[in-house]
Amino acid sequence: MVEKKKILSCIQPTGNVHLGNYFGAIENWVNLQEGYDTYYGIVNYHAQTMPYNPAKLRELTWDVALRLHACGIKIENIFIQSLVPEHTELAWILSCMCSYGELSRMTQFKDKSAHLKESDKDYFVSAGLFTYPVLQAADILIYKPHFVPVGKDQEQHLELTRNIATRFNSLVGQDFFPIPEALFTKVPKVMSTADPMRKMSSSMGEKHNIDMFADPAKITKQIKSAVTDSGNVTYPDMSPGVENLFSIMKATGANELYDKMINQYKAGTLRYGDLKSDLAEAIVEFTKPFRRKLDQILSDKKHFKNEIKKASYQTRQVAQETLKNVRNISGLI
Repeated sequence: MVEKKKILSCIQPTGNVHLGNYFGAIENWVNLQEGYDTYYGIVNYHAQTMPYNPAKLRELTWDVALRLHACGIKIENIFIQSLVPEHTELAWILSCMCSYGELSRMTQFKDKSAHLKESDKDYFVSAGLFTYPVLQAADILIYKPHFVPVGKDQEQHLELTRNIATRFNSLVGQDFFPIPEALFTKVPKVMSTADPMRKMSSSMGEKHNIDMFADPAKITKQIKSAVTDSGNVTYPDMSPGVENLFSIMKATGANELYDKMINQYKAGTLRYGDLKSDLAEAIVEFTKPFRRKLDQILSDKKHFKNEIKKASYQTRQVAQETLKNVRNISGLI
């Protein structure tokens, strides 16, 4: 029997599960479950690197875990990072394999620091925000995956992980950590409907994302308020806002509707009000099974939480074995 290759990918519990999360990552995660040994983590330690509310963090962690299952992720493949504390011990060991210069060049640290400075005159940039790429490396390496599905914005962090693994292997004189490869898959780039120059994101606020599990009325209202253009842009040019709406429509699988609308756009007869109304209907129809599944999960929330705790415990056993070996070969008693 051929051993399945391992895949690891994680999501932060910083907000709702939106269309950008689903089309950009989760849909791919669901498909990868069939051919790979998969680990999908809710990394709540990472969520502490930005200003947060403790009670809200706990609530969002469970919300994301339950919603991942509603999206099709098998419970046995889900773990919550704080239920596997070995991540943090490995992060310390790996931080000794990482230079200050490497961390200072991380673009996400620069971007998030700048965002804090812009949004709060009394802003506070934590040391955790600076060092979290090492914890991210520990998240990955502790399960020894062969592949990590990443977008281009995470490629720099995976390269740091590869460098850290190489240094550790050199220190101990053996190929202990497999050097993980990036798994790039073609996914739709879903932008904010309020600012189509920026990726759809929970951290920017509610108007910048479409919640996968929102009620139909709310989805419709958000789509109808989406940015388009003044109507003076003609084919083959397309404004970012209109292009984003078409991209979302295609991602939902409404292919006939997409073809009809794109032909109207080419002919110069498309009305943006019709585009938004039809897109809202397509999203509502697409997300209906996920909302139905979540309702089923929430009707027995305690059971599903316990199942996720059990899955995290099973995952922890893998992490404990890795860390035990790391301690041994790196000279720790």
